[in-house]
Amino acid sequence: MIQGTMKLLFGSKYERDRKKMLPAVNKINALEPQMQALSDESLQGKTAEFKTRVKNGEKLEKILPEAFAVVRETAVRTMQMRHYDVQLMGGISLNDGKIAEMKTGEGKTLTSTLAIYLNALVGKGTHIVTVNDYLATRDAQWMKPIYAFLGLTVGSIESNMDHEERKEAYNADVTYGTNNEFGFDYLRDNMVEHIEYKVQRDHYFAIVDEVDSILIDEARTPLIISGPAEENSDVYVRVNRIIPNLKDKDDFEIDEKAKNVLLTEIGVHKCEKLLGVDNLYNPANVDLVHNVHQSLKAHNLFQRDVDYVVQGGEVIIVDEFTGRMMEGRRYSDGLHQALEAKEKVEIRSENQTLATITFQNYFRMYDKLSGMTGTADTEAEEFKKIYKLDVVVLPTNKPLARKDNPDRVYRTLSEKFKAIADDIKKRNIKGQPVLLGTVSIENSELLSKELKQRGVIHSVLNAKFHENEAQIVKNAGQKGSVTIATNMAGRGTDIVLGEGVLEAGGLCIIGSERHESRRIDNQLRGRSGRQGDPGESTFYLSLEDDLMRIFMSDKMGPIMQKLGMEEGEAIEHKMVSKAIERAQKRVEGHNFDIRKHLLEYDDVMNKQRTYIYSIRNSVLADENIHEIMQEFMDDLVDYGVKLYLPNSNVSSWKTEELLTWLTGSFDIDLNKSPTDVTNMSINEVEEEIRSHLFVKYNAKREDLGDRVFTLLEKMVVLQVMDQKWKDHLHNMDQLKEGIWTMGYAEKNPLVEYRFQSFQLFEEMVFIIKEEATEFLFRAQVDGDLEEMIPEEYQEVGQAIHEEHGSYAVGNSLAQTAGDSIAIAPAKSSGISEAASKTAGGGSKRKKSRRR
Repeated sequence: MIQGTMKLLFGSKYERDRKKMLPAVNKINALEPQMQALSDESLQGKTAEFKTRVKNGEKLEKILPEAFAVVRETAVRTMQMRHYDVQLMGGISLNDGKIAEMKTGEGKTLTSTLAIYLNALVGKGTHIVTVNDYLATRDAQWMKPIYAFLGLTVGSIESNMDHEERKEAYNADVTYGTNNEFGFDYLRDNMVEHIEYKVQRDHYFAIVDEVDSILIDEARTPLIISGPAEENSDVYVRVNRIIPNLKDKDDFEIDEKAKNVLLTEIGVHKCEKLLGVDNLYNPANVDLVHNVHQSLKAHNLFQRDVDYVVQGGEVIIVDEFTGRMMEGRRYSDGLHQALEAKEKVEIRSENQTLATITFQNYFRMYDKLSGMTGTADTEAEEFKKIYKLDVVVLPTNKPLARKDNPDRVYRTLSEKFKAIADDIKKRNIKGQPVLLGTVSIENSELLSKELKQRGVIHSVLNAKFHENEAQIVKNAGQKGSVTIATNMAGRGTDIVLGEGVLEAGGLCIIGSERHESRRIDNQLRGRSGRQGDPGESTFYLSLEDDLMRIFMSDKMGPIMQKLGMEEGEAIEHKMVSKAIERAQKRVEGHNFDIRKHLLEYDDVMNKQRTYIYSIRNSVLADENIHEIMQEFMDDLVDYGVKLYLPNSNVSSWKTEELLTWLTGSFDIDLNKSPTDVTNMSINEVEEEIRSHLFVKYNAKREDLGDRVFTLLEKMVVLQVMDQKWKDHLHNMDQLKEGIWTMGYAEKNPLVEYRFQSFQLFEEMVFIIKEEATEFLFRAQVDGDLEEMIPEEYQEVGQAIHEEHGSYAVGNSLAQTAGDSIAIAPAKSSGISEAASKTAGGGSKRKKSRRR
């Protein structure tokens, strides 16, 4: 009630947002005649003028009206395109670090040029993040005339680029690329052994296109760079053989809401008998339990031609949001191997994590972050809480003329499919183009069959047939065109209406099923009604749809029975649509909790990652490497003295152990010292040890010469740090897998995870310091180290940047050497869906997206 009163008095939030931007829009419009009067040379000269003003400390907000007016006039001269006032509002929102919600066809790509140009004046580079390589290349080339006219350089990052091409693209004023490429380049940059092989610059300003797809849908899939781990693939085949002998409800239970499969007591005993083990839950069988659960998921939760396809002897994941095949990506934690065993194709080995980061933590590194999409308002709360991003809903340039019909609900899938096909045929006869959205490849093929039976010519766009995607989408607005598309989310191509289509009613959108997210449904709807065009949308549902069956059938079924509905009849009422929307909101809330939980776990890792990478970058940049080593030695002395000389009582001192540690680790023999340590105070012992360490350190430095010694220090620290960080990531993975058991001890798993991970991290940091110092003191240099090192750096750089090593993108995503990626399934859920996925007894293990 209070909110309603506030809205009545002050207007809605979005009305207030627009009102705040009007003064700046008016200033830009007032400058238009002045800009039109400038010659090309004078207009181009504005860039140098603006850069000077920025360098002299002038704020971007003060320059904004004039800079936007310059970009608008440049767009008119170079591309015959003029920014509308609503696009100016969009540019202001982006510069303010907000999300601009602009409907499909309102010109988001052109809108972005305003904020891109303004922020590029700072000279730190601006990043435009897209959902695929095609859009990154297309948008970069499309908008390049504007940037080139104004003296800015443009680059785009593509997956097949080598190191030099990537570096050149990142050094441009404006850089387009995908979220995966930006994220993986960041991880790779923190694995190189020479600063010249880093490709990225600062993380200053980013605009994320289709921001909801990247920061929401992809947020459950951390980026992972991984290497092959040793394992026996026979166990997957062995386990796969027994799964057909297990019966649903007797031996295992499927929780569709949580998307999990759990063994019953009867199932456990049956597995023990079939596998020939006495106790399945013996600690020695923990991996076997995990494999059983993953195989149960593979058989009962993952459907061929829905979640994945099999092509060329490979299991290829299908993106649930876009319907695209995710070639090279693999489910991690053994799930992909379980699917390969199920489909009887070659089983490839699992990977070990070498570097990882979530999209949430990657994009939060930017000084200023903003985004664009046609559908962000439903996730406004999550954008605010996770990314501190406000959503600004902008009006359309022309009034929306699309008619959105209530949902039509049928009893069975077959009734629904027949009704859809009949509806499409009627529209096809009158020449109205139809875009039919499906949520799976299987459904797109079933509906295609129904249309063929009715003689309706149509195109199918799904993960199996996507080669001609751009052309198919381009033709979807032509008279009489019928297009079946699996999840149109993020396609990035406007559907322009052909001749005679306006009279036929514009583009008709038919949804064959409701998605779990209202936003994905809105994206499909948004394909129709661009720029004031007429259009229509209707969603067809049945009680056998996943969303209805899991969340709604217990309510809808009795209603349909009471109404005495006959076969083929449908319920069509706003009440039904509202009930479905409530179910979607519940699922969205659940998915938000999963993403939030993933972030809570990764925030722990992020602090550790930031510390390690900061030291690593200092070493790479030759910043105070000697001071870093001296700090290492100081810390080692503190640790050793506290460990072996715990207090001032000499009788409690472990003097022999201390001397043995010093001799074994650093080749320092205090027995040869003229002073007996037992006659010293603890502070004097510390100073004595420190003195010996620094004498040895300086002697080594003098012996090798400063340049060679510095190279040796860098090499040693980087190699030890990288190895120990890799081991630490493995230990953290193991910790996540088992932390769920803390719940049984009535402990908070997240709190316990933070505590134990801190202990692991402290231990790792000490080992890095100890081993780096020991290695440095004992290292023998054969030959000319100065001549050797650059060549080895070059080999490392090529291995990382050209072959792409082993990378992963995750929902349990993992990518193996060459070109394979791993994704953890978006199929599991709950606390651990973010952190761990089932290892038995309902445990869950981490999802990852490996490349």
